Amino acid sequence: MRVTVVGCAGSFPSADSAASSYLVEVDDDAGRTWRVVLDLGNGALGALQQYCDPADVDLFGVSHMHSDHCADLVVLGVYLKYRPEGSRPAVPVHAPDGAAARLAQMAGSDPATGLTGCLDVRPWVEGEPVDVGPLRLEPVGVEHPVPAFGLRVTGPSEADPGRRVTFAYTGDTDECAGLGTLATDVDLLLAEAAYLEGRDDALRGVHLTGRRAGHAATAHGARRLVLTHLVAWNDPAVTLAEARGEYAGPVELARPGAVYEL
Repeated sequence: MRVTVVGCAGSFPSADSAASSYLVEVDDDAGRTWRVVLDLGNGALGALQQYCDPADVDLFGVSHMHSDHCADLVVLGVYLKYRPEGSRPAVPVHAPDGAAARLAQMAGSDPATGLTGCLDVRPWVEGEPVDVGPLRLEPVGVEHPVPAFGLRVTGPSEADPGRRVTFAYTGDTDECAGLGTLATDVDLLLAEAAYLEGRDDALRGVHLTGRRAGHAATAHGARRLVLTHLVAWNDPAVTLAEARGEYAGPVELARPGAVYEL
């Protein structure tokens, strides 16, 4: 399994990164590459084309319907409708319930958006995994002001295809039971850390800090921690130091283009 950071900026694209988007790839025994993209925020469709043809993605999984996690699904519809190579079957998009109406609202009444017939929007159901080739996606409800899910993705190891590995992505969340479920015994925990200790303490139920992400990784046995969804007004070195104060394992900041082989 390979995880590529397509975009990791929080709240809106930064000067050097698209908003949230992560490409998960795995090769099956026949040599076919299966691709899942988790979130497709503002600017991510452009960045995604550095790594694959968006039409070759087998499934888009959306954590929640804030624009920095889903906005480029609208322009993905345009791409899939008008690409010179012709149309393909509607690509599955799994997202919280109500996502189809939210995307239609974002697209407006312009028929050129191409959402109809291009995106097959389906709701996540907690406890019901979604299989994509050799990958299994498990949605886990988390705490955010809108309905939101983190995802556990399990598939064959890159180095040893006979061994299964697990990658977890928190989406946007504060500390909650779902965060513990996501972090438990994972090979890689990709955790958002948009808030800072001592400044955002009163803003609960929205985001993690580096300290909270590090605590979850330690408490639940995550073997590697990567911090993402970093907002422009924070010093990333402070976020990293917060996490290192709670977690003794390998920890780093997400950056566009980083590839993690599990």
